[in-house]
Amino acid sequence: MALRSFTSPASFVKPYKQIQLNKPFFSVPFSVLKCHSHPIKTSFQLEDVIESQQFNRDLLNGIFEVAQDMEAIERNVSSPGSNMLKGYLMATLFYEPSTRTRLSFESAMKRLGGEVLTTENAREFSSAAKGETLEDTIRTVEGYSDIIVLRHFEGGAAKRAAATAKVPIINAGDGPGQHPTQALLDVYTIKRELGRLDGIKLGLVGDLANGRTVRSLAYLIAMYPDIKIYFVSPDVVKMKDDIKDYLTTSGVEWEESADLLEVASMCDVVYQTRIQKERFGERIDLYEAARGKYIVDTNVLNVMQKHAVVMHPLPRLDEITVEVDNDPRAAYFRQAKNGLYVRMALLKLLLLGW
Repeated sequence: MALRSFTSPASFVKPYKQIQLNKPFFSVPFSVLKCHSHPIKTSFQLEDVIESQQFNRDLLNGIFEVAQDMEAIERNVSSPGSNMLKGYLMATLFYEPSTRTRLSFESAMKRLGGEVLTTENAREFSSAAKGETLEDTIRTVEGYSDIIVLRHFEGGAAKRAAATAKVPIINAGDGPGQHPTQALLDVYTIKRELGRLDGIKLGLVGDLANGRTVRSLAYLIAMYPDIKIYFVSPDVVKMKDDIKDYLTTSGVEWEESADLLEVASMCDVVYQTRIQKERFGERIDLYEAARGKYIVDTNVLNVMQKHAVVMHPLPRLDEITVEVDNDPRAAYFRQAKNGLYVRMALLKLLLLGW
């Protein structure tokens, strides 16, 4: 059953206003929600979006169904659904720089009729600069807003915020930890581009030690059968053991390789990432040793399969050459646009439920 009950008057009730001192939770009975051929066997409760491990295949399918509906709403600005979040306020609290994530969340909220309170560099231009704790900031900001989108420089910050807040928290990236909404849009993009998620061969390339996007993606894609992941990275930024152990425990085959051309020839998705200078601190020597080692260019395109795609969470520096942009297999700008639909879906689900 498709999830298409966006215009019901009851949907516009602000649920958390009715549940004092508790966060909202939305339950979908077994008889109501069926995603593709996999019915949800327990109630779906979504209070926050903190990490990839909180999802399962049924929930992903459900979110993707709603995201497809959001594509239609974005194309038709006069549709009834375009005002479903009218009267709601979203606070974007970003302690690290961002362009795509912050703007896509703000665009998502406004395209659904909501309003935005924003701070672009809270680490420098908020009371955090005076020494205010994250918990106190969250307690203050939740008094002004209905939902908070948080990006922070410390791993685990989103969990701390969620433990404090009485409104929904969305993790928009916490240091080298996770970036779950990016992983959601990545998996959504893979499905849109390839038409399937089962049996995917995925090459993760670049900064795998510090890349929260690849960590979150590994957790999500591991939920699908017959997945194989190739890790291609300089030695100083190899994927950490916790992800490798998780994949092994989950029965996902993985392999490390130093040969990008060989991996690209076998993969359905080449997921390139930036070597993140800001994660190296004063060890600029290690950064210089890592950058430029693996570049997606026309040589990589020439060995890739016709159906395969190149993805990147962006921003890119020199790790994908501009010549790649003209190839139809370059999916990274389509990937960025898909982030709008997925984030529209999450805002709808967190604030209104199913």
